[in-house]
Amino acid sequence: MEKILVSYQEKLPSETIRPADAEKLAVVTIDGPAGAGKSTVSRILAERLRFDYVDTGAMYRVVAVRAKDSHIDPHDDGALERLCRQLDISFQRDGEEWRVFESGEDLTATIRAPEISMLASKTSARPAVRAAMTELQRRLGQKGRAVFEGRDMGTVVFPKAAAKLFLIADIQSRSERRFLELKDSSGNLTLDRVAADMKQRDHNDQTRPVAPLRPPEDALIVDSTNLTINQVVEKMLDFINKKMN
Repeated sequence: MEKILVSYQEKLPSETIRPADAEKLAVVTIDGPAGAGKSTVSRILAERLRFDYVDTGAMYRVVAVRAKDSHIDPHDDGALERLCRQLDISFQRDGEEWRVFESGEDLTATIRAPEISMLASKTSARPAVRAAMTELQRRLGQKGRAVFEGRDMGTVVFPKAAAKLFLIADIQSRSERRFLELKDSSGNLTLDRVAADMKQRDHNDQTRPVAPLRPPEDALIVDSTNLTINQVVEKMLDFINKKMN
């Protein structure tokens, strides 16, 4: 399996990578709310561009899982910072799927549980967590030729990215998509609960004081509500080609 390492176990550079350094990189960012289809579209774009694919949301979910495992209060910045510096996150491609590991444990299914989604919304808002993950993401972006999916990729992590995209969809469509993804893993899940959790997640992401979810000023905003996946991808590829050529 192809493997991408994202770890604090490696020697850190002498200083944090400056955001302006992203100007030199072939980095594409895709931000947007939960359930808009970012993961599917990002993976296809990375495949079409022959770029690496990095799901930064999965990194924050790993933090949430390990914080839960260690009984860390989601508001304890000191404990969260120490936790982040102990993480050994890797992404491994398995056929068409990217799997997420921490210290060798496959957390791909665990990080998608509804309770982890809500906990990740809380822990990802903490300054210590965002600083640690931003540093890791910028380090990973140093080699360029990558599609970074998340919520603040184009606004904070790579503000000078080669091409920025922001994917949206109405709440009904997003809730239905997420419900279909999760219903097999939880017999008690209902569409109403998924919609309620998603609205709360949207509120948390958009109002957090650190790196709130918002479209970059120079991003292409694509509404996937009434578009097929192929239509979304083609629209984005056209924009990327114009920006990078």
